[in-house]
Amino acid sequence: MNARIRAVFEDAGVRGWLHAVALDSPESTVSLDADAVVPMASVYKLPLLAGFCRLVDEGELDPRAQLTLEPSSRTPGPTGLSILADPVTMSLRDLAVSMMTVSDNAAADALLTVIGLERLAELLESFGLRRTSVRRGTAANLLDLQRRTGLDDPDAALAVLADNNRTTPDGVYEAANASASTPRDMTLLLSRLWAGELLSTAQTDFVKAAMHRQIFQHRLGSGFPHDAIRVAGKTGTFGALRHEVGVVTLPAGDAYAVAVFTLTARVDSRQPRADSTIGLAAQLAVNELR
Repeated sequence: MNARIRAVFEDAGVRGWLHAVALDSPESTVSLDADAVVPMASVYKLPLLAGFCRLVDEGELDPRAQLTLEPSSRTPGPTGLSILADPVTMSLRDLAVSMMTVSDNAAADALLTVIGLERLAELLESFGLRRTSVRRGTAANLLDLQRRTGLDDPDAALAVLADNNRTTPDGVYEAANASASTPRDMTLLLSRLWAGELLSTAQTDFVKAAMHRQIFQHRLGSGFPHDAIRVAGKTGTFGALRHEVGVVTLPAGDAYAVAVFTLTARVDSRQPRADSTIGLAAQLAVNELR
């Protein structure tokens, strides 16, 4: 099976890492370089959500607390609050929903600021995620890219990263320089969340609902194009990084946690073949585990 999945990645011209596990049979796994530490891109929003929900359970955060985000200080991004023109006031839990459903960068950075990097690191350690590090949010990631490109404007720095005719700035895709994790850590997090081991019933249901409402279906979901199959996922994209982690639930109720990380040869914003390869690799893994 490893050879088949590796061939799928190679045929699409991507470097791939994968881990899949049957939730009702954790000894049943499919693994391809599953312990490699890879920059997460927006997949970091999943451990951030889990940390937020744990703090709600512990009474450290009120999910109904209101936060106002001003346009001048909001993190740039293609979706969510990032693209709005006026001040927005939302509850912390609604920020979490926007962060997960449309991968809202502004909402995620606001929550990360509320929680703090050190507190989040403590929470991830308590979850058993030994190889997962959230080192910064999207705003800080853009600042790092500006530093590496020598450009003051984030859009100009992103344009350099998106140019196939230019050399990628040193260190951009190095795990030590970014929020990073392994496919195995991500399926462990998903497995423990779905089992109700990390959060209360209410917060577990909140995580599952938010992930089921993710609007992006072109990666993991493309491998399971049937209404009877439910996919709860979180994508991640930054330059040549294209990921998704999630839980696939089949009509009979059997469920599988899957994490697929990829690094493409090109940095075009639209790469349908690379995106669908994530779904195909996940489909092969799930079929092997059934």
